[in-house]
Formats: sequence, C-alpha cells, structure tokens
Amino acid sequence: MSATLVGLAAIVAIATAIRSIWSPCGLSMLSTITPMAEAGRGHSFRSTSVWFVAGSVAGGLTLGGLMAGIALLVAGLEATSTLALSTVAVASLVAAASDGRIAGFHLPGHDRQVNERWLDQYRSWVYGAGFGWQIGVGLATYIMTAGLYLLILMGGLSANPWAALAIGGLFGLVRGLAVYLSAGLDSAEKLLAFHARFESWREPVRQSMIVVQASVAIIAAAAAGASGAMVVAVLGLATATVVLSLRGTREAVYLNTATS
Repeated sequence: MSATLVGLAAIVAIATAIRSIWSPCGLSMLSTITPMAEAGRGHSFRSTSVWFVAGSVAGGLTLGGLMAGIALLVAGLEATSTLALSTVAVASLVAAASDGRIAGFHLPGHDRQVNERWLDQYRSWVYGAGFGWQIGVGLATYIMTAGLYLLILMGGLSANPWAALAIGGLFGLVRGLAVYLSAGLDSAEKLLAFHARFESWREPVRQSMIVVQASVAIIAAAAAGASGAMVVAVLGLATATVVLSLRGTREAVYLNTATS
C-alpha cells in the first residue's frame, strides 16, 4: 500500500495523541502523577512514570492490533492505493468538520474517566501501567478528536498489519510521554502555574488538529492522482472547514466574554 498513506497516518497519530492530552483524563494525569503527588503517596515519580509510559505503549499496540486486523481484511480485498487515499481524503474532511463542529455536526464520542480510586488502592506500578494502558488505547477514555477514528481508518487502509501496529504504538508512546510534562511540578505553586499555561494552549491545539486533518485531506487527494478539479474542490472544502471552525471559535469566545 502507499507509503504516503502510512506517513500521513503517522502524522495523524502524533497530532491526535497531542490533542488528546487536553482530555479530562489527560489533565487528571498531569495533576495526580507528579513528583509532589507521588512523594505524598510514598512513591517515586520516576518509577510510576516509566510504568505509565509502558502501559500507554501497550495500549497503543492494542489499538494497533485492532488496526492490524482491519489491515489484513483490506489486504485480502486487494484495494488499490487510489481508492484508499481517496477514502482518506473524504474521511479527513469529515473528521475536520466534526472537530470544528460545522453546522453542529460532530461524530459520537466516549466520555469516560479513569478510576482515580486506584491511586489509593493499588501499588504505583499497577495504577501507573493501568492508567497508561487506558490512555494509550485511545478508545477507553474521553475521545477529544475525530482524528482517533481517522487514525483507525488509515491504519486499516494501509493494508499492512505491521505498519498498523507500529502506528498504534506511536500513538500510545506520544500519549504516554505526556506524563513528563509534569516532571518539574514539585510544589503547589508550580502545579497551578503549569495548568494555567497548559489551559491557554487548549484552543490553539484544537485548531491545529483541524488544520492537520484538512491538510491530510488535500495531500491524500493529490497523492491519489485525483484530477486537478477534484484536488481544487478538496482544497476549497478543507479551507472552508478551517475558516468556519476558526470563526465558530471566535464567536464562542465573544459570547462567553459578553455574558460573563
């Protein structure tokens, strides 16, 4: 299958993992797995974080296994690269429109938080690896972006089980490494300052995810060998999606400001 598709899937995996850090679970991890919090529980942040990353990678490989199964089916159907890339182009536009809430449209999500009671009930390696796996598999907790669905589709359409497995592992690794953002938070003052800065990046990151999805749509359409008119049409739709998403954001900010 096209190396372009695999490369685009890797980009989507990284972007989706980064966007997902701003989920309630991601924020919870950056508040509860810190040097200060781990010391208060009598545990080592270094040890817990290693287990968290290991669990997240395992979760990503679990997701990769799902994609690998789909990839085997696609390989059996002998779908062409043109069809696969064309499908990705359309799916990327749908994902961007969903994340941008264009005309109120959005794909269904999954709202589930990890069980924070584990912090008091189990050893650090258990909750570290357990939380990591749930974060890394993507589908077990809050889904913050339709990019996750796009990623699963792209991994399956690669028709390469090993590539799909690696893409899943990449997603899990990036999600897991986010725990080290809290590595220097050894006081309440640092924790509060960090989360204030972190929250200020929420909207820029969401907008960047939409831009990534729109860009993937354009690149996939061009790589599929679509006609010039088709590529221009995809370019127009992608641009419109980004513009409408950004406009919706500005209007929401204005309304919140006006009513506060």
